[in-house]
This record gives sequence, C-alpha cells and structure tokens, in this order.
Amino acid sequence: MTDTSQFKPEFSRSLDIRQAEGKAAHVLDADVPEREALAERFGLVRIDRLAADLELERKDRKVEARGRIRADYVQACAVSAEDIAVSLDEPVFFRFVPESGDHAPDEEIELDADDCDEIEYSGSHIDLGEAVAQSLALAIDPFLTGPEADAARKSAGIGTPEDSGPFAALKGLGLKE
Repeated sequence: MTDTSQFKPEFSRSLDIRQAEGKAAHVLDADVPEREALAERFGLVRIDRLAADLELERKDRKVEARGRIRADYVQACAVSAEDIAVSLDEPVFFRFVPESGDHAPDEEIELDADDCDEIEYSGSHIDLGEAVAQSLALAIDPFLTGPEADAARKSAGIGTPEDSGPFAALKGLGLKE
C-alpha cells in the first residue's frame, strides 16, 4: 500500500470552507511548473493549459462545486507512441464532504451514483486544485490511438481490435446479409 501522507498536490488551491459561502465564481488556472508536474504524474507528454471555472455553494459542512474544466494536452498514442493533441472542455461537479471515520481502509462500501462525485476532507479546508486535477485524470483516455496506430500494429504483426474481438470468428464465415 502506498503512503499518501506525504503526497503534495502539484496544483493545490486550498480554500477554507467558510469562504465558500456566496462565492459566485472561482477561476483556477495552472501555471507552467504545475502543468509540468501534473503531466509527469498523469503520464502525458505535456499539458499546455489547465483551467476551471467553478461556482461554489456551501450547505453546512458540505461544499458543492459546479462548472467547467478546460485543458489542452499532448498524449502519446497507446500503440504507436506518436504525439496526439487533445482538447478537453467539459462540465464538472463534485461535492466536498467531511471525512467519515465509519469504515475501515479495506472495507467494501456501496456507492450510489450521487456518491461518486464526493471528495472527503478533514479540518476546515478543501483543495479545489487537486479536485480539478483528479477530474482531468479521469478524463484522459488511456487507450487513445492516433492515425499511425494501424500501421504500427501491422508492422508489429498485431491485428486490429476488430480482428480479435468477440465477432472476429464470424467474420471468416463469409455470411452475407
């Protein structure tokens, strides 16, 4: 198990939850060193832009953040390793909730659809930057392929995904519609 107690977020934007009251808009923009560190963490060639516009609403000790994340990054093709430019512009929603100590570290817990966007925090501060970074990480396609992927597969003697999928055997039967 990895020790996360020494983890230092590359893109940290700490906010006291009491300051979340009535915050209409929060604009976050990662600088060059933060983007370089996040690119290394996420296995990207580089991140040219990472920004988020968030509206915050506090309900007691819970803080909801809604808005948009925008990023431009370069990622290596999963097959040919060529550089692929990717632009991301999508809505985000997460809820910061006080840490609950009612489950053991290895205990299985059931999640509802609404629970999946919850980020636990302890004390009185939340980290908007790390939440944005995690949203970016979830949006990265780990199997992204570029235009040279088929040529790289062919030169390596690897078939296409269609050649080895569940219907590949039917392809050779010569069935006509």
